[in-house]
Amino acid sequence: MIDPAADSRYNHGTLEARMVRRSAAPLTVFLLAVLSLAIPAAAQTPDPDRAVDPGQPDFTLSALPTTMRLPAGAFGFRLTHRFARPIASGSTGDFFRDFFGFDSAARIGLELRYGLRPGTQVAIYRTNDRAIQLSAQQTVMQQTGTRWIGVDAFVAVDGADNFTEDYATSVGAVVSHLFPKQAAIYAHPIYVRNVAEGPAVDGVPDWSMCLGLGIRYRLGQSKVYVVAEAAPQLGGLKDGVDHLTFAVERRAGAHMFQFTVSNNLGTSMRQVARGGVNSGDWYVGFNLTRRFY
Repeated sequence: MIDPAADSRYNHGTLEARMVRRSAAPLTVFLLAVLSLAIPAAAQTPDPDRAVDPGQPDFTLSALPTTMRLPAGAFGFRLTHRFARPIASGSTGDFFRDFFGFDSAARIGLELRYGLRPGTQVAIYRTNDRAIQLSAQQTVMQQTGTRWIGVDAFVAVDGADNFTEDYATSVGAVVSHLFPKQAAIYAHPIYVRNVAEGPAVDGVPDWSMCLGLGIRYRLGQSKVYVVAEAAPQLGGLKDGVDHLTFAVERRAGAHMFQFTVSNNLGTSMRQVARGGVNSGDWYVGFNLTRRFY
């Protein structure tokens, strides 16, 4: 025999459960509907940093940085290669016998770049003379329809013998103006402390201030560009020739291959600030970069 009180509690509980289920059902449907709309919208929102402008297709000109942003969580790779034989060394026949200098020793550098967050990128760069440069770059201002320049700030620390001694600190900025899909021009005010390689000399400045200048120009609507960069020394240590590089490059998807002629074997900030050794020495080389996004 069923206890009326128990039956009443059972029915009351069942009715209450039904009411809870009925009141929760619209809320559940609403939440699922919101999530179904929000999640695809977030997944499909394009990251503007992944849209490469053909007028600024790389993170560097040749040695100097650009204002191209690296997407958060993405990687970039760069190989630099400068053959150590000066073009004018020996006779013309010697130059050809040395296969345009390609048979000589070389200054080689490898760089891995990472997008830490939107507008922030970090990099580690090592050359085969065992110098390591750690750097970070931050977007300060982006060029827009109403703002005609972009500005990035950067800092770099260069250490010799695998980053164990003789540290140099570089701080600077990259100021750019882009001509969409066609060209870009740059200015790089750079200050380097402890620029001299080796022990400091009494009475000789151990810092350098230079102003980098650069341009990248796309030939028509092709994938071929011409590049030029310079870094005149404005103050401090001036025992080298102002850094100067000319280059021709071709873009192939996420790759960029650049052929260079430079008066400086160096490619780190300290080496750029120091400049070349002799005014008459020019070296051939190349850069190879790859975007992993």
